[in-house]
Amino acid sequence: MATFLVLLLLVLLLLTGVPIFVGLGLASVIIMLLTEGSISSVADTFFAKLDNGILTAIPMFAFMAHVMIKSKVVDDLYEAANSLVGHFKGGLGVATVLSCTIFAAISGSSVATALTIGSSAIPQMRRFGYRARDAYGVIVAGGTLGILIPPSGPLILYAIVSETSIGALFMAGFIPGIMMALIFACFCISQAYFRGDTKGSDWVGWKKGIKAIRKSFWSLSMPPLVLGGIYLGIFTASEAASIGCIYALLVGALVYRNFGLKELAETAFETVRTTTMLFMILGAAALFSRAVTIIRLPIELMEGVVTLGLSPLGFILVVMFVILILGMFLETISIILITTPIVLPILMQLDVNLIWYGVLLMINLELALITPPVGMNLFVIKGIANAPLIEVILGAVPYVLLLLAGLALVLLFPDLALWLPDLAGFGQ
Repeated sequence: MATFLVLLLLVLLLLTGVPIFVGLGLASVIIMLLTEGSISSVADTFFAKLDNGILTAIPMFAFMAHVMIKSKVVDDLYEAANSLVGHFKGGLGVATVLSCTIFAAISGSSVATALTIGSSAIPQMRRFGYRARDAYGVIVAGGTLGILIPPSGPLILYAIVSETSIGALFMAGFIPGIMMALIFACFCISQAYFRGDTKGSDWVGWKKGIKAIRKSFWSLSMPPLVLGGIYLGIFTASEAASIGCIYALLVGALVYRNFGLKELAETAFETVRTTTMLFMILGAAALFSRAVTIIRLPIELMEGVVTLGLSPLGFILVVMFVILILGMFLETISIILITTPIVLPILMQLDVNLIWYGVLLMINLELALITPPVGMNLFVIKGIANAPLIEVILGAVPYVLLLLAGLALVLLFPDLALWLPDLAGFGQ
């Protein structure tokens, strides 16, 4: 009953249209007042959560992504991918997925990936005979890779909330991320052959292909630089983010020469706005976590699980189903911050690997981005293509099924997520 009342209170607050951090904060304050009769611990709880050095990685990764987007490196990136595989049947779809994969490893944002790649790819795909819904679908789905392929903002957020290793989570997301990209690419090829109505672009030749790849060198070298240093233990996630920022600034200012003081000011403003919002949500989520602990919600849930006799796998399945439903109405940050404090104690009690759960959560959140009525990527593509929403949704339907298949694979074969972290010696 307590679980239902807490969730109902939170949902009602969010339905009023207040920002997420306000909804979380108000719900927490109301619970504290009703149970403790005091809110004296609010300030200490809020700032204790933000007093964490690892949080510096969030604004720096955001800044790095904004600089690379402002520098328009994506144009060269898409041209290189198209020159490699665009001439095959279904090749433009594969080139789009490849571009999304690489850009996801640069930006760490699914919405930014869909917006940036979509602006370049949709006109090209339509030009070479792709149905509108097929073009929308591959961009909508390819954009979701920004959540799973490191460096991912939601992965960092989950790591902070769950107090797990960012490096381990980055490693854990790599193989499932590449697996989903390959599944999407194979579907594009199969779709082209079965429908028989799509064709590739003209082969540009080896000379132009090599030139296009050479032009994209600066964008292609970003992921190995940032992630390679983390994986090899050369620097921490925060240090990697700062190195990525310096690299992005040098590339924009000295190589592309389209990033000046005006762009720097705009990028700084966007970064501050994004991270301020996120930090407010983080602090409010800490309050919510304390509030649900006060009313013994995690303990009651754990007792309910014991009563039902659910195994760890059974509990994971129930949680994944609930998150799938929540994903239709809430965006990714909200889901992470609302569900993680509640399920974390139970996961630990059931001895569920938190790294593995984090990857399952990210794949489920990818689904949240492309399922109506509140799928962010659906609205991004609708906006940039000026397309009917129903066409975008229909294009996304096959990829919803593919993501569910990917979720099932990682659920059945945990080593897909855990092999790389285990190889590197990361524990939970």
